[in-house]
Amino acid sequence: MSSPKEKITALIITYNEIGYIEKCIQSIEFADEIIVVDSFSTDGTYEYLNSHPRVKVIQNPFENFTAQKAFALKQATHDWVLFLDADEVVTPNLQTEITTTVNSTNEHVAYWFYRKFMFENRPLHFSGWQTDKNYRLFRKSKTQFSDKKIVHETLDVDGSSGILKEQLIHYCYKNYDDYKSKMLNYGRLKAKEAFYKEKKFNYFLLILKPAWKFFNHYILRLGILDGKKGIIICYLNALGDYERYKELKELEKKNELAYFLMMP
Repeated sequence: MSSPKEKITALIITYNEIGYIEKCIQSIEFADEIIVVDSFSTDGTYEYLNSHPRVKVIQNPFENFTAQKAFALKQATHDWVLFLDADEVVTPNLQTEITTTVNSTNEHVAYWFYRKFMFENRPLHFSGWQTDKNYRLFRKSKTQFSDKKIVHETLDVDGSSGILKEQLIHYCYKNYDDYKSKMLNYGRLKAKEAFYKEKKFNYFLLILKPAWKFFNHYILRLGILDGKKGIIICYLNALGDYERYKELKELEKKNELAYFLMMP
């Protein structure tokens, strides 16, 4: 007698992802359960998800990425979880590899996915992303999101990990303003993370870190070979680092002012 088929819950968190989320949902309809946690989108994302027959959508206020993903993980019915970003798409070959993997005798409890980055629907081959990988498939019972990070969240895994061969498609760049906004937001969240860890601002890092990020991604990680796309991506990634340290300085100033006002 064959063993019962392992079931998969697909999870996504969203905020104003119309234009991306449709492709993502279509690519994961092979999952047994699809749950989306939306942080009160205003662009039609919630309405689209709410009308989709395969999707269970839950609205939850956004605190930070780690808290939102931890909340979403608790909603999953099945132990195997496929956790995607709204701008990621699972290819047919990756779908097959996922279902084969969870139904195999392999003892891994989590799997890394390599990603293919898309710049306005065209592949971005270098610019620091060529070795990018993330946990996307894992057992709910053996993992949890670390509370040490509030952006670019980390998964704590109780067991061994594997790597899938097929790549996940990541539509990272829609247009200049969209990507710039995303990088600035990440920078501010990283600043809060650093502030909570009592890391101190200094002007040396404000200049050095963004400059190093651009040089590393554009020269050492071969962003120059991506042409104009590489310049844009590497510049905006560096801008995110600049925003991080600028925001950290502002947080320290606000904290000092609050302390001064509280003094008798």
